[in-house]
Amino acid sequence: MKETMVLDRIDEILASRTYDEFRRRLADSDCPRCALCESRTHIVVSRGNPKAKIMVIGEAPGEKEDLQAKAFVGRAGQVFDQIMASIGLDTNRDMYITNIVKCRPPGNRAPQKAEAEACRPFLEKQLQIIRPKVIVLLGATALRYIAPGIKSFSMKEKAGTLFDIPAFPGAKFMVFYHPAAVFYNSTLRTAMWEHAKILKQFLHDVSSR
Repeated sequence: MKETMVLDRIDEILASRTYDEFRRRLADSDCPRCALCESRTHIVVSRGNPKAKIMVIGEAPGEKEDLQAKAFVGRAGQVFDQIMASIGLDTNRDMYITNIVKCRPPGNRAPQKAEAEACRPFLEKQLQIIRPKVIVLLGATALRYIAPGIKSFSMKEKAGTLFDIPAFPGAKFMVFYHPAAVFYNSTLRTAMWEHAKILKQFLHDVSSR
């Protein structure tokens, strides 16, 4: 009976017709689809503007995100906000930000494959509702789970490039270094500024067409 109730609730979330309906149902669902439910404080659905044409996908909520139930509000989020502000983008107004998984992994570790797969239907629903024109992937983990067909890659070569993924027609993808990486390697901040300029130029070119 309990399993049936869980499936019914998940089906209800995925049947949502509006973003507000989806966000509320998922946040209130007490989702048990993977072991991350055992230690979370909140389900972290997103942050930003669901009407934005730019969608940002990170890997997982951290401690502050777990406490505030908002994506990318910790130190890494602040770094990302600053970099986007440098090209005239307000992350709350011009972007919709979410993660591969919606619950914080213990110790802020990367999400495991089973956890990402359990959360995949929710991410696909977000993509369906938001219908972004540009999808920014933050870090190798986000790229790995969004595009499993890319078996091996170098972040040094992939970051800052624009590319297509056949499974997501109509959207252009771009990979950034994860902002948290700046804390361990300060030289990456310069690279991220340069990648932001590439994104700015692409957005300018698209708007000029």
